[in-house]
Parts: sequence; C-alpha cells; structure tokens
Amino acid sequence: MMWKWTGRTRRSGGVLALAVVLAAAVAGLAGLGEHNGKPYRSPYDVAFSPDGKWVAVSDHTAGEVALLEPGAKQVSRRAALKGAPAGLAWSADGKRLFVAEHGAGTVAEIDAAGARVRRRFAVGRYPVPVAVVPGRGLLLVGNTGLHSVSVVDLAGGKEQARIPMVNAPRSIAVSADGSVAVVGNFLPTGDATDPKQSAAVSLIDLAGLRRTADVRLPAGSTMLRDVAISPDGRWAYAVHTVGRFTLPTTQLERGWINTNALSVIELAPAEAKPQAKGQPKPQAKGAPEKLAGPRLYATVLLDHVSEGAADPWGVALGGDGKTLWVTLAGVHQLGRVDLARLHALLAADVPAALAKQLKELARYRRAGVQVTWLEIQADPSRRRLLVNDLTAMYIAKALRRTPLPGKGPRGIALSPDGGRLAVGTYFSGEVLWVRPADGKVLATAPLGPQPKPDEVRRGETIFHDATYCFQHWLSCATCHPDGRADGLNWDLLNDGMGNPKNSKSLVWSHKTPPTMARGVRPDMETAAAAGFRFILFRVPEASEDKAVQAYLRSLAPAPSPYLAGGKLSARAERGRKLFDSRRTNCAACHPRPLLTDLKLYDVGTRGELDRTGRFDTPTLMEMWRTPPYLHDGSAATMMDVLTTRNKADQHGKTTKLSSQELEDLAEYLLSL
Repeated sequence: MMWKWTGRTRRSGGVLALAVVLAAAVAGLAGLGEHNGKPYRSPYDVAFSPDGKWVAVSDHTAGEVALLEPGAKQVSRRAALKGAPAGLAWSADGKRLFVAEHGAGTVAEIDAAGARVRRRFAVGRYPVPVAVVPGRGLLLVGNTGLHSVSVVDLAGGKEQARIPMVNAPRSIAVSADGSVAVVGNFLPTGDATDPKQSAAVSLIDLAGLRRTADVRLPAGSTMLRDVAISPDGRWAYAVHTVGRFTLPTTQLERGWINTNALSVIELAPAEAKPQAKGQPKPQAKGAPEKLAGPRLYATVLLDHVSEGAADPWGVALGGDGKTLWVTLAGVHQLGRVDLARLHALLAADVPAALAKQLKELARYRRAGVQVTWLEIQADPSRRRLLVNDLTAMYIAKALRRTPLPGKGPRGIALSPDGGRLAVGTYFSGEVLWVRPADGKVLATAPLGPQPKPDEVRRGETIFHDATYCFQHWLSCATCHPDGRADGLNWDLLNDGMGNPKNSKSLVWSHKTPPTMARGVRPDMETAAAAGFRFILFRVPEASEDKAVQAYLRSLAPAPSPYLAGGKLSARAERGRKLFDSRRTNCAACHPRPLLTDLKLYDVGTRGELDRTGRFDTPTLMEMWRTPPYLHDGSAATMMDVLTTRNKADQHGKTTKLSSQELEDLAEYLLSL
C-alpha cells in the first residue's frame, strides 16, 4: 500500500508547495505493482455473493476487481478501479458489489451483472474494510489513515456520519440483525512505555451510530487484521499477533518474542441471546461470573510449542457458528478452529473423550503448558492465562493447520452453502478453491498472467515470509507492517539489554543513516542484515539480503490523508510557517527535503532505562501513520510531543505557543 512521492519541495512567494506526484498507473500507486509494464496479480480480499454464484476478488496491485464462478479456473469478468482495491462487500440482493479504493479515497459500487462501476462514494483517503448493514441501507467503511469509520447512506450515496475509532481500523463485522458492528483497530495506541500497551476491538451501536465500547486485547496485541461475529450475536472473534515486548529479544523458542492469537470477545450475556447448538453453556462451572458489557473472554494461541503460526490475516466463520477458518499469511497455511471444542475448553466443560488426556498433565507441564482445564474449572478467571499456553488448542483438538500452495494467503470466504472456501494467495496471484473439512485444495484460479518477480517483488515476498525465521514465529512484516511500525517498544540487543525503544518505520531508511534510535547501525543495509541474524535468527543468503534491501529502498511516503486535494489546509499552512520560523526553530534539526539533519542530539527525552540521552533525529515524513512518537513511544499523540514531552523546549520551542498555534503546528506535522 505505498504511493510514489518525489521528496522535493519548493517555495513560491514564501508559500511551501508540496510536490506530490501520483503515478499514472494503479500499479505505481502501490510502488510494487508491475514488472516490465505488466501488473503483478495480488488478491487481497475475497467475497462470495449471497446466492453463492460468484466470488469477487480485489486485485490490490493490478487495480481491478475480478469475478469468478466458484471452482472455476479463470476469471469471468473484470472491472478496472482506482487506487489499490482492498475490502469487499456484497449488497443483500447480490446485484451490487462495494470495493474500497485504498489511496483514492473512494468506495466503488459495481454492477455485478455488467462488471462496471455505477458510482463512487467519497470517504477517507485510505479505506480498507467495507461492510453492508442489513436492513438499514448503510455501508460502513474503515478509514485507516484517519482512524475512523464512515457511514454511507446507500440511497443518497453520501457520507452520513464519521465515527472516530482507536487506531487504523482494518476490519469490520456486522451482526446478523444489523444492531452492532465490531471494528478491529489494527495497531495499539497510547503511551508505549505502558506494559499493557495493546490494540483494541471497538463496538458501534448502529441505531445511534456511535462507538459504545473499546475492548482492549492482551498486552502486546497488535496487527489485528480481521474480525467475525457469531450467528447468534453473542461472540466476536479477532485474529492478531501478540508481541512479548517486555522481554529482551534473546531467543525465539516457545514464542519468546512473538506469538499469534485468536481472541474471543463476549458481546452479550448468554441469557440475552438464544444459544446455538454447540455453543458454550451460559455459565462455566465454579464461581459465577457477571457480564458488565462487552469484554475480552479469552485469548488462545494458534502456534505450536515448536512452530509459530505467523501473521494470521483473514477469517471465515461457518453459518452454524461451529467452525472458524484463519489464513496464516506468514507460514502459508490454513487454520481450522473447532469452536465447539474451543468453547468447551474456555468453559472448562471437558468432553469425556478428552478427559483421559488430563492424566498426562505432568508431561504437558514439562512441555510448557501453563494452564489446564482443571485449573480453569476451579477458577474460570484463569482463562486469561491461555494467552501464554502453546499447547491448549492442540490438547483440546480444537485447531488443525494445513499447508497451502502458493505464497501469502490473505483474504478468505466461505460459500453460503458451506461447501467451499475461497482463499486468495497474495504473492502467487491465485485464488484457491479449498474443501472446508480438511483444507484440501481442489483447484486454483490465477487472476491473470503473473510476471516473473523482480528483485523488489522478491524482497517484498521474503519480507512477509515467516518461513525465513527460525521456527516460523514471525516475519519482518510482523513488526513492520507495510514497512512501517507496530506501535510497540522492543528491547533489541543492538545497544545492550534493558533499554527498549519504539519500533521505527523503514520508509527512507536508506536515505536517513544512521539507523536505530541510538544510531548504532551505520546504514539500512547493515541494519537489514542484522535483522535477519538477531531477530529472525537466520543467516540470509546474499541474494535474499539484497532483495529485501531493494524492497526497503522502494518504500515511499504516502500522501497524508490530512491533505486536501494534495495541498495543506489553512490550519496546516499556518503550522508550516511556525515550523519554518525562528520562534520554534523546528526546521533547524528537521530541514527539507529529508526533514532530518541525520545527527544525534540530547533533547531531554531520556527515560529511566536509557543509558544515554542522545538519539537519532528521525525524518518527520508520514507522522500521521506512525504514533506513538519519540524514541520510547512515550508521546501518544502529536500534541504530547509538543507539550507534555517538551516542557524545556529542547526539541522545538513550543512552550510559549498558544493553543491555536500548537494545533496548527500539529496539523502541519500530520500533513507531512
């Protein structure tokens, strides 16, 4: 999801003009979309029509939506789109298809019969998920760049409301009765020095069109890519990673650095909704529990004790609520979760057929089990410990993982009759037709001719591939989604143990040496090679290292969603003048065009765990998408950077600015 940026600026009459050049072809919008003039095929999302006769596929780099008949081996219809097509949703009658045009700031409404765009709805610049609200004539659109959800009135084709979210909403699920929407916020927000830092699931009351709750996931949860709601409306399921960021990165075994998870959120008490067959009993054995609004019920791991399930991406939920399928993008696998067995585990209702396995408790403890059914039965609150248990899902026989052909499975959908799964493999450019029961691939359908990958595309593939990591726990993209940052602090050993730093965006890393917060790596090339050895715990081949470096050089800043028509707003223009003035002296250390002077300074941000106060001056490009800020992530917002974390005016003179001037300056920085 990268856009081209020239990196040049110019002055005219004292007014700064941001030189933004958008590539003419959609392939150029992604920066990685074509080779020798031929677009790569990269299925991002897939969706079955309500009658099951069609499968829609968003081709992210080719700038198209493709329509296929289930089981077919070729595309039947195509529609050219703007931006980089992302999330998909069908109308209830199956006649219209809605596609998010990421980067174009629109959602396209497509006539399915003719595969043509009927109209477009204006939303935030970087939409990803879309969802139709049954019976209400509304479309929900997640604006990742502006941290909001647009509510579009389909009758009038206009945005009816914009609901603030927590951070970068990347997924939306709507309950069957159209009363509530569950939104997955992709990244954490807040002070990264908080040991409980994590992403959250938000709830929207669709009658009042307001956000009613945020359910925070376990500490270290990030990369929340997809959510689903059970047919009875009681449960929501979210897949994400769990970074063990309070530990030094000294090993990978047993999920020491990263694990991959499924969180179960209880949306309503058992008595509020009729129970579907196979769902858990209203109360677990033991002490009674009271439900005070939506809550995190449990988080379980998709990993095995000796093999990670890196980068869970898409989910598909069976119509009977008994089975959940998950694409494991980093390890090219399909996970099948038996929800009846999972909920039996969570309720400590152990099936008789499995009870005998408890006799092997001592052996499982030696293998690293930290919680058992017996412990949960004695105290249901111990469900919270399952987030650290690498064997519970396997002991309960609730999870099966199946290898898939191709690279990077992402979007997944289940046919209305439950007889077929469609899975898009992003880097292979194909749709897989999969048998739900056992994960067997029945056929494949390429979206079109796939060019041989050049070095950049190969580097992007390696960057997202966790099989290059020891035991497959994580990929480069696990901590650097889209080449950016995961919002967590990490105690890397580059500068010794015990002084964690906030992860950094890799955009322009080749232009802004040295790298790392302390500047301990002289350049991007050195840092990339060190990442292979000390984070993935693997010595790369020279060609692999070279390809990843080519990919990192290809990353370009995306135009800020705060820009209006590619230009600064009036407020941001006032902020630009403040930034350039001697009153703030910001431009002294952040000169154009790189917005950094490439030097280290002590600007008063040293924390109690830091061994020095001198830190690298970062580029200010793309600050709209990289909170929290400062070397330790202690500034949750841009205003925190300018106020609470700059009381001595050591990184810009801001203490004497008025509230209006501070807001203007913050608006400008978020527009870069």
